[in-house]
Amino acid sequence: MSRGNLSTSLRARTVLHPMQRYDALPADLRLWLAGAALSWSTRSALRHWRRAMAQVGNCPLAARSRLDAIEARHLARDAIRVWGASHPACGGAQAPGQ
Repeated sequence: MSRGNLSTSLRARTVLHPMQRYDALPADLRLWLAGAALSWSTRSALRHWRRAMAQVGNCPLAARSRLDAIEARHLARDAIRVWGASHPACGGAQAPGQ
């Protein structure tokens, strides 16, 4: 069983357990994720969190509001695909390709 090239000068990646990645998230983001309607990956949630924090001047409350808006857009998009544009969650949006 080969273990790859052990003589490389590249740094080894630290592989974290999924719960360690979750625990490493900012407390305000973990609070938001606990009530989120969708199951977010830690990587995606952290990317959106960092972008929202930069846009709102590092205000966690405003950043959580931005994440709520992002999640609502995802839910509306999925509602169109699953139930059609007439579903109340779609807000009158058109289905893709229509």
